Amino acid sequence: MPKRVDHDQRRAEIAEALVRVAARRGLHAVGMRDVAAEAGVSLRLVQYYFETKEKLLLHGLRHLTGGFTERVAARVRAAGDDPGPRALIEALLTVSLPTDEESRRFHLVHTSYAVLAMTDGQLAAQPFLDDPDAAEDTVARLLREAGEAGLTAPGVDARADAIGLLAMAAGLGTAVLAGQRSPESAAAALGHQLDRLFL
Repeated sequence: MPKRVDHDQRRAEIAEALVRVAARRGLHAVGMRDVAAEAGVSLRLVQYYFETKEKLLLHGLRHLTGGFTERVAARVRAAGDDPGPRALIEALLTVSLPTDEESRRFHLVHTSYAVLAMTDGQLAAQPFLDDPDAAEDTVARLLREAGEAGLTAPGVDARADAIGLLAMAAGLGTAVLAGQRSPESAAAALGHQLDRLFL
């Protein structure tokens, strides 16, 4: 009887190979042949699943953001049954810091996608660019909830402060990657900012 192939699993393996190669060489330098070699499959198989490099890149982006969402959910679960708005915001912000190999790859490759989207119309048209808005909406909602519960300092502007926190986390992540800051000092800086917002 022929062996059954899990096509979703095969696509995920190829997408993970794309992320690994892109983290080492940069997304702009990755070709389908490189991804095939990294995944240990034939170029023809990569082409069978994705047809074009553009389709491979889009699937790789979905794979990357899906992994990030899973890490945020795991961090939230680790915070307990009822962590509260601050712990939820802190989980979302700190997961994006490059503190280990997986989060380092996420930050490098996600930033590469953002840069590539500035010059690639097909990539720019994808939901990828809505993801930062989703994170912003989530943090703003949590800050509003905290304000309604009397947990934030006077003068907190949920939307403006959500934008500031996310921009700060992104900038700190880049500083960690560049070796300008340690992961511990980046997390401490985020904690300091949250201390200013929460009572």
